[in-house]
Amino acid sequence: MFINSEKPIQTCRADTCDDCVVHPSIHCHFKLKDLVHFLLISLPPFLLGGLGLYNQSVWLLVFWILIVIAFFGFVEIRVMCSHCPHYAETGTSLKCWANYGAPKLWKYRPGPMSILEKIVFFSGFVIVWGYPLVVLVLSGQWFLFLVYIIATAGFFMTLINFLCVQCMNFACPLNRVAEDTRREFFIQNPMVGKAWRKKYPL
Repeated sequence: MFINSEKPIQTCRADTCDDCVVHPSIHCHFKLKDLVHFLLISLPPFLLGGLGLYNQSVWLLVFWILIVIAFFGFVEIRVMCSHCPHYAETGTSLKCWANYGAPKLWKYRPGPMSILEKIVFFSGFVIVWGYPLVVLVLSGQWFLFLVYIIATAGFFMTLINFLCVQCMNFACPLNRVAEDTRREFFIQNPMVGKAWRKKYPL
């Protein structure tokens, strides 16, 4: 279901994960509990937003579901996930905690995201989470609006403060891994380090 947690990731030069200097700080391997944790914090905003859309029209809900699938299943994978070392793993789909099962249609591209990719990334966020927000306001569903805002804020706060601080996808604009930890990771993962050398000279 997930990559072998007993072996280093594909980009790592080590033969074993024993005594890894970045292991305590970087989350290289994922388990079912990581996926469940992510779903528990990410699903409430989608369930609340979906309920608000359904209260107005099932077609508004269907349209939003298509947007969510298109963005997280394909667009985000291209502009952000394809930069992640985990994308270099074997297999035709992602086995990480955030985009589990998404197809890997593009090649692995280590290194930073471009400005255009960041614009697309954040635009997708605005559309995905903003669409229900607009409908809730226009339809006067104020209680759902308030709860949706709280749930969405809680999701992003939890994501950034607890998950993004350990994520090995340094290209993601939300990544909060410390600079010294990044440098250690680049030393252990020279192919990744080479792609980042202009920004982080080793």
